[in-house]
Amino acid sequence: MYHSRWKETHYQAGFQYGNRLLKNGVVLLQQMKVSKEREEYAIQCIPIYKKHYPEILQEIKGMADGMHVSFMTIASFLLSMYAYTYDTHCSCIAISSPQCLLLGRNSDFLVDIEKLCDSPYYQLDGTYAFIGHTTAWSEMEDGVNEWGLAVGLTLLYPTHILPGINAGMLVRYLLEKCQTTKEAIQALKRLPIGSAQTITLADKTGEIAVVECNCDCLIVRWPQKGIIFTTNHYISQELQSYQYQCEDDIHSHERYQTLESFVKIKNNEKIENVQALLSGKYGFMCQYDRKKGMDTIWSCVYDLKDFEIMRVEGNPSRKKYQIDKRLHFQK
Repeated sequence: MYHSRWKETHYQAGFQYGNRLLKNGVVLLQQMKVSKEREEYAIQCIPIYKKHYPEILQEIKGMADGMHVSFMTIASFLLSMYAYTYDTHCSCIAISSPQCLLLGRNSDFLVDIEKLCDSPYYQLDGTYAFIGHTTAWSEMEDGVNEWGLAVGLTLLYPTHILPGINAGMLVRYLLEKCQTTKEAIQALKRLPIGSAQTITLADKTGEIAVVECNCDCLIVRWPQKGIIFTTNHYISQELQSYQYQCEDDIHSHERYQTLESFVKIKNNEKIENVQALLSGKYGFMCQYDRKKGMDTIWSCVYDLKDFEIMRVEGNPSRKKYQIDKRLHFQK
């Protein structure tokens, strides 16, 4: 896993990143061709980003300039990726109690991409600093910012999409611009959403929630007994009609059942227990067959009580959590 650093303006950060890749001979998107349909979708999304999140377009422009490629080469991929992806594997849990305040997430994805994942540290002008994790760049799949807001994404197979801000960009937006769970929910209700996802939120005040949403509907699920969790299917009745009907070959329901069982265990509200949960010691969570090309490629626990970031770069059943000390929290 890379540990990149992004600083100054969005454009400058993007340019520096793109130029560094160019000097190192790294060619992004070499094996990731974007269809004409995706390119046309991204073009329709650009006015929405210009209105609601123009900074990210500047970052993409900087990256393209740094790599000596066209803006649309990068934008077509990033602005369409979650609306047109069917690789949806992840689990999130948030706990808020006197003993424990955290958000934990497993990122389950293609093993081919494992070594290309990044844990960037963003410290850009006019935004909140944050540590995130991504299977690409610029978009984020989980993270925590300096104000103690943690955000985790689980993607769903889309049944309906519209031009809008996609899952990874939503997570990035919340980390840059929101201090609390309430602020994040208000932002999600305001922003045009393009893809299908659930977003788990936790802040240092102890407020936790899961937002289930797509381009048509948004529902907030609140915790029961201080714990809430999600995998890759909708739970709320309001979004059941948007559930993609297919074989659950990503173990979404099995992982959800493991999370449900964990909640019933007495004295489970400890960091080490959540790490054990994500490591598969309470049931199926990360026990994929790597020979089939998929595995847990990172696991993280954001401790909002003691302000620590703990991460496994790889499958947590085989590797240990390490503390990341790059981010300075506003305590």
